[in-house]
Amino acid sequence: MTTETLYRPVESNAAREIPIVTFRRVIPQCRPVMRADRSAMGTLPTRAFRYCEAVTTASAFGWYLFPPLEFTVQWDGTDVIWTYEGAEAWYPLTSAQFPGFAGYFDGLAPPEMQGFSPPFLSALPEPGVLQVWTGHIATTRPGWSLLVRPPANLPRSQCYELFEGIVETDRWFGPLFINVRLTRTEFPIRFGPEMPLVQVQPVPRSVYAEETLGKFGYVDDLAGLTPDDWERYRATVVKPNLDPHRRPGQYAVAARKRQSRGEGAPPEGDPGA
Repeated sequence: MTTETLYRPVESNAAREIPIVTFRRVIPQCRPVMRADRSAMGTLPTRAFRYCEAVTTASAFGWYLFPPLEFTVQWDGTDVIWTYEGAEAWYPLTSAQFPGFAGYFDGLAPPEMQGFSPPFLSALPEPGVLQVWTGHIATTRPGWSLLVRPPANLPRSQCYELFEGIVETDRWFGPLFINVRLTRTEFPIRFGPEMPLVQVQPVPRSVYAEETLGKFGYVDDLAGLTPDDWERYRATVVKPNLDPHRRPGQYAVAARKRQSRGEGAPPEGDPGA
């Protein structure tokens, strides 16, 4: 699948619609954006991949972005040094450009914008916190934002943590960064382009608005469940477990059939394995 195919707007009624998200690769050496994978890059256990629709749906929600190149950092608890594939030494990290990118940017940017290429890697004022640029700019349809987060259900290094953030990318036309908190000081920490660093997920701004999140229901006791609640519990939990011929993954099968029909009603059955 080509990059053009990945980013091609969908057509509806013979008219092109604005894509939910458009990625612009700014550092040409970057690995292209990839649709997130139901198997979490092949790392999910087979039983989870086959039967647990909840996990595979979450894994596939969004797109992967990768480090633009292989680089390594070392943190001593105060300062950070870094190196990269092909470098001749380690360098103190304050704010660093992607190798060769500043000249490339200035060769294409309008004159008044030359000299304003985004940094690839920066050490933030907080100890051990870095900002890593994915090499992309992303924009979304009006009213939509991007949740920038660690890849869902992908095994993570214990040497660092990734901050999550929601960026109003319908208004912000700038580099798509993620912030990283280093957690180990005793050895170098490698970041490589073979596995995704970031997963981005489209979110309507109304979903996280205060008028939405401030309105929620709460039942504080089991006695508060209604007859309809109990009937739904019977269909979801009790009935499948009383069936001696029940096959695993009924929720997954029902969910996939519902998706193929374009239906919105939730299926019955166990969402897990």
